[in-house]
Amino acid sequence: MTKTEKGINRVAEYCPALRIIDFMIDEYIVLGRQFVSVFANSRVNNVYFMKQTFDFIVLGGGSAGYAAARTFHEHGGRVAVVDGAEELGGLCILRGCMPSKTLIYSAEVLHLAQKGSIFGFEGEIPRANLATMQARKKKVIAEFSEYRKGQLEDGRFSLFRSKGTFLDSSSIILTDGTVLTAPQILISTGSEVRVPSLPGLSDVRYQTSDQVLNLDVIPPECVVLGGGVVACELAQFLSRVGSKVTLLQRSPRLLKEFPEAASDALQKAMIEEGIQLELGVNFKNFKQLDEEKIEVLYQQNGDEKKIVTRFLFLALGRIPSIHNLELQNAGVELLPSGHLKTNHFQQTSSPTIYGAGDCAGPHEIVHIAIKQGETVALHALGKKVKPMNYDCLLSVVFTDPQLAIVGLTVGQMKDRGIEFSTASYSFDDHGKSILMEAKHGYVTVHAEKISGRVIGAECVGKDAGELIHSMSVAVGLRASVHDLLEADWYHPTLSEIWTYPIEDLAEEIPAVV
Repeated sequence: MTKTEKGINRVAEYCPALRIIDFMIDEYIVLGRQFVSVFANSRVNNVYFMKQTFDFIVLGGGSAGYAAARTFHEHGGRVAVVDGAEELGGLCILRGCMPSKTLIYSAEVLHLAQKGSIFGFEGEIPRANLATMQARKKKVIAEFSEYRKGQLEDGRFSLFRSKGTFLDSSSIILTDGTVLTAPQILISTGSEVRVPSLPGLSDVRYQTSDQVLNLDVIPPECVVLGGGVVACELAQFLSRVGSKVTLLQRSPRLLKEFPEAASDALQKAMIEEGIQLELGVNFKNFKQLDEEKIEVLYQQNGDEKKIVTRFLFLALGRIPSIHNLELQNAGVELLPSGHLKTNHFQQTSSPTIYGAGDCAGPHEIVHIAIKQGETVALHALGKKVKPMNYDCLLSVVFTDPQLAIVGLTVGQMKDRGIEFSTASYSFDDHGKSILMEAKHGYVTVHAEKISGRVIGAECVGKDAGELIHSMSVAVGLRASVHDLLEADWYHPTLSEIWTYPIEDLAEEIPAVV
């Protein structure tokens, strides 16, 4: 006991009032400790330390989340954005389309330079410096991420750098115990790398497609698991920077969701570049042989095979990142795929809760995520808004040749009973592609038989991701093949190739007067 405490006690002996005050202080201390104890267990007792109310809450500040937050704010709503990721920006900017396409483009330039002799160049053949490529990528990405970070932090929204879980359909609790409530909530938490349950896989030292994006040393050889978009882009990139690549795919062909002709064209090009494609395999076991080597056992056409590698890369797609959200508390249901179950306005099974972006699907594409986010905000505000419609869907794969599709597929047209006509033309018979040494691929146009309206198109070839937009405009504006022939198509250009199938269809389908 200090001298001060002894003095107070001595005075208290002769001052009853002081003894009462002292007793009250002790009681308040006890009550204070009980108060702290209650809030330390706030979730158990349904009592919360801090509660903030908003008009709209967004979980995830990526493309879909930011689009929704921006749109809702523009109409005067108070918006909270909850994002607990290490960096702000979202998948596309940080680990998806922007970093991967930056590296892919560097590899494309290198590939063209290495083919210099075909175009009449002499001299030393250039080689990849992956560390330099990565430095350029980081510089490019920093510009985008800083911009998005600035948008989220510019004061329009209340930004919470935290994780959140649902308490009920109108409230979430953050990791620090803060509770946020709103009449409408958007889940836009994106996706994460899919790691399948394969025998022995969890026991070996694999790297995911996210991790590959940060490699600064070229692996002399590697094995890529997968045959979808990410796997094909990754395999070709690694091959072009100098790695001996083996791709193992369970499906009998690459890009099984794309037309067979498209996947055939890509397979042919990848084989020509020296990529070993092992398709239709059944994975039997993965084994770590030593500190570096990994053994992959698989079955193909009834034969047992194995491959030993030091670098095993997983590129087996992505899954919705919705773990630990405690969706059951909010009555939110999932599809068998693991995506949020939503309607055409992106409402979940709990009408006040929406889903958008990769975690909702059905297409993990940035422009779709943005459109979904805007649709969510306008619908939540009670504004008139068109429901989501994917009849004009645009998809691009950034391999070489690139694959691009817009509108309805052949399967979709048949399922709907649409009578259509199709015409195609090959790049190996097109002037501009021949002089560019870009002969792989084709273009295809699908038109409604009665009206001649363009309802779908495919492009596989050089810069297909750019070329497809001519048909995207046609599909979106419901233009006919006859309408398109009214436009000028400059010669010699790659875009000019569209005129050949368009002319064929115009001859077959009479113009509607």
